[in-house]
Amino acid sequence: MPGSESTIRRRVVVRGAVQGVFFRDSCRREADARGVAGSAANLADGSVEIVLEGEPGALEQVLEWARHGPDQATVDGVEVHEEQPRGESSFSILNSRE
Repeated sequence: MPGSESTIRRRVVVRGAVQGVFFRDSCRREADARGVAGSAANLADGSVEIVLEGEPGALEQVLEWARHGPDQATVDGVEVHEEQPRGESSFSILNSRE
């Protein structure tokens, strides 16, 4: 539940061949299936930024998925940054960020 003590938030940058392979939409489906909120956006350098907020076990499942992504993706690296929860309640696909 957003805002509860068991809610955590992570900002994740996924590098590799991760744009143009339905990474963001696949991530949204993975997050929705596990009740994890947040967003996914393509970055100008070719990576994808994912923000995840939810219960630790569910969030870890989405993180594990992000380490390989959809079948068409080639993930070369994943950076995970802890952040304070902000009360996200749904998952969005955002336009590209600079």
